[in-house]
Amino acid sequence: MKFVLFACLAAVALARPQEENLVEVTFDDRVHEEDGTFNVQVELSDGSAQTAVGSVGAEGQVNMEGSYRFYDADGNVYEVRYIANEFGFQAQGDHLPVAPPAPAHVAELLRIAEEQRAAGITFERK
Repeated sequence: MKFVLFACLAAVALARPQEENLVEVTFDDRVHEEDGTFNVQVELSDGSAQTAVGSVGAEGQVNMEGSYRFYDADGNVYEVRYIANEFGFQAQGDHLPVAPPAPAHVAELLRIAEEQRAAGITFERK
């Protein structure tokens, strides 16, 4: 019985978070206004950070612009810059995939479609 109790205590002691894994907030500055605007800056002891600025959009929504930074297990840094507004969430970062360019004929098709719209030509959808 004493061995089982000792084994349980040892398991609990080994499962506790190790000091080197703890991350602390080193900087935290937040301003929130009643109209929905805000400004947030947070930095952690592991180098991770987030900034965000919120402003009221043309349609009454709150638009956001900011960035966040984090490190992977190998120490590589990843940073994402973003805008979130009436057009959706738009992220940019060197590590994010980029869509390939449209084929050359697409520009010509778009030009033709614009000419048809300008001429009043419409098509029925079925």
